[in-house]
Amino acid sequence: MIKAVILIGGPMKGTRFRPLSLELPKPLFPVAGFPMVYHHIEACSQVPDLKEILLIGFYQPNEALTRFIANAQSEFSVHIRYLQEFTALGTAGGLYHFRDQILGGNPEYFFVLNSDVCCDFPLQEMLTFHRGRGNGGHFTIMATEATRQQALNYGCIVENKDTHEVLHYVEKPETFISKLINAGIYLFSPAIFKHIKVVFQRNQETTDYDLYHPTKEVIRLEQDIFAPLAGTGELYVYFTTRFWSQIKSAGAAIYANRHYLNIYHRTHPDRLSNNGEKKPKIVGDVFIHPTAVVHHSATLGPNVTVGKNVTIGAGVRVRESMILEGSVLEDHCCILYSIIAWNGVVGNWARVEGTPNDPNPNKPFAKLDIPELFSDEGKLSPSITVIGSNVHIPGEVIVLNSVVLPHKELGRSCKNQIML
Repeated sequence: MIKAVILIGGPMKGTRFRPLSLELPKPLFPVAGFPMVYHHIEACSQVPDLKEILLIGFYQPNEALTRFIANAQSEFSVHIRYLQEFTALGTAGGLYHFRDQILGGNPEYFFVLNSDVCCDFPLQEMLTFHRGRGNGGHFTIMATEATRQQALNYGCIVENKDTHEVLHYVEKPETFISKLINAGIYLFSPAIFKHIKVVFQRNQETTDYDLYHPTKEVIRLEQDIFAPLAGTGELYVYFTTRFWSQIKSAGAAIYANRHYLNIYHRTHPDRLSNNGEKKPKIVGDVFIHPTAVVHHSATLGPNVTVGKNVTIGAGVRVRESMILEGSVLEDHCCILYSIIAWNGVVGNWARVEGTPNDPNPNKPFAKLDIPELFSDEGKLSPSITVIGSNVHIPGEVIVLNSVVLPHKELGRSCKNQIML
């Protein structure tokens, strides 16, 4: 038997994702028409003999999370539970705290996935790789490649190219170590708890205050477990060349939306909209929820997601954007590289536009850079425009490279501003 654990964090996390995470737990934010963590659960459900999925985090139980779990459990016919931490315990601390629940039923292995990872989840290939290595009591990290400079922002791995054993692991090194980076997806045997227990007991004995361990139960997989395991013959790396990214910001959500829509060609072609009589013009990959009402003279795409109960008027142009549930785009408005959050209204002939920060296409394996919110001159860095929930943008107004917090009614155009 196999299980999966998805680490979903909590309300203190995801601050770079605000204001989108103010209304909804970040793992439930919709990307390509479905909650972020839905894509993880769908991938896990396709692994043979995977019987249970555990979500671990420190969100208070809420209606949205409870409803999502019930719906996902029904759709994928797999048992799903949410286990709430009493506080943030770190990526390994939560696993150790709920070790009895994870080990219930005596699983042979269990996957661990970070909820802010976006990829096409080659879990079955990773399982096959894992079974071909070690003696059964070993562990596997999924890895991808980044540029030399970008690798400094991730956990860096040095491997034995013949055996794929991890020889050295450093989390966010100060100098270049390797272009091979931790992809935030792991496959463990139950023996991992033996190593976490050693760190847990050591933490109980220390009296020193550590900024990274504010409580003695906080344990980090990356620094506290992987670094010591490197070079022991128990830790291996599975390398993937497929698409991979993290969803840390609104710009990353737009980027992930584009790639999930592309993946639908292979996995769910029925989710992509097509051109036809009395239908809007579709350019490239577009997802339109069945309950959305879109005027036939509108043009959508490429890489657009239209959510539940959205209304899009005549002559509207939407490109590289996400329009969330209940929003209204009035006639002839234009939305480019933006996210219109729940129940927003964009007036006639208004223009909402952001600036993409895509990876450099000339550098193989380049990842998405997340720019600082403000430049050295104190100006808001150009990025995706985010319109918070229940915001009304009047007609003939331009909103450029801005963030508008929820429940506002704009009275004028704005550029490079945060509208409080």
